Amino acid sequence: MTVPSNESVPTLAGLRGMPDARQLELGYVDTLREILQQPATWRTTAGSQGAAFRAILDRVTAVRPAQLALTGSGSSVYVGEALAPVLQAELGIPARAIPAGDLLTHRAGVLPGPDGLLVSIARSGDSPESVGAVDAVLAHAPGWRHLVITCNGNGRLATRYVDEPRVAVIVLDPRTNDRSLVMTSSFTNMLLAGSALAATRPADGAAALVERVFDVYADALAAVAAGERDTAVYLGSAGAYGAARESALKMLEMSGGDTVTLAESFLGFRHGPMAWLNRGGVLVAFLSGDASVRAYEADLLRELNGKGLGGTRIVVSQDIEPELAGPRGLAVDLPGLYALPPAQQLLVHTVVGQLFAFFRCLQLGHRPDAPSEGVLTRVVGEFTLHEGGAA
Repeated sequence: MTVPSNESVPTLAGLRGMPDARQLELGYVDTLREILQQPATWRTTAGSQGAAFRAILDRVTAVRPAQLALTGSGSSVYVGEALAPVLQAELGIPARAIPAGDLLTHRAGVLPGPDGLLVSIARSGDSPESVGAVDAVLAHAPGWRHLVITCNGNGRLATRYVDEPRVAVIVLDPRTNDRSLVMTSSFTNMLLAGSALAATRPADGAAALVERVFDVYADALAAVAAGERDTAVYLGSAGAYGAARESALKMLEMSGGDTVTLAESFLGFRHGPMAWLNRGGVLVAFLSGDASVRAYEADLLRELNGKGLGGTRIVVSQDIEPELAGPRGLAVDLPGLYALPPAQQLLVHTVVGQLFAFFRCLQLGHRPDAPSEGVLTRVVGEFTLHEGGAA
């Protein structure tokens, strides 16, 4: 059902203020609640829950792992892509993200070394490859220990290994087990929980900044989403590339494929993908808090200015120079963003991507709670797990 014409560019306050029955009719009641609950759930994940999880984390890292591998499927592996550079820098050990499907099909080629800590990240913990990947590594790479981070205490990942001493499980607040098809609060809370492998830190600063995004920038994001655009490009460096990948997926999912997306690193964008901007569309840039990295990113945006490439930009950073957003751009300027721990900066970037996709979905007349109905499902259905996959 299409949002009525007098709501063609909806405001966040207007959407929140609609009766639940109307939100249900328009198909966004769960998604909006789950986006907006993130500051509160972060305070729980990093606060009372974080303290409770510390004993589990201390146990799995009591023997310092040789390396980390972070695995999941879809959005969950993008959590790993966001976390891996952060954890490697903070812990001083190799860390990489590996799709769970690759552990099923090419385990020997992608699992680095005979031992380490495999962190399985999953909202439901019920997708076939989530359990299949852990089973395969337990059986064929016994030197690896396992940590599961999930939002569903009743899922197979949370319940299957209670008698397996090599597997520890962290179950997040039930509110994070998103009811919407698209992952929003589950993604950011699993990212936050995973960052505690390096250190448990309060999330009050990140929560406050995202509340500022809701209060100051949500309606501007809705206005950009209302434009006639069918493409969106997302740029990020290191962990922010994981946030860019997740944001691109959110737009693709919530627009039902009507908005074609691309995610790339800033420096990689010159090597071919820049041609994408001939299509116009929107470019979303998540700028780094590292001054030397941001210098490279700013150079790329200035180069696009000089070439006259791209349409509207959304730039997320602090102290944003006007030229970086461009004449038709939106500068989501968030003082204090780069005082946050690196993983928590990624939470803020990701929420901007979620909001932009949510408003675009409504503008296109789709239902955020169940976009691409009949094509996508909240949990991937059962499929046959074949023997082998060691190559």
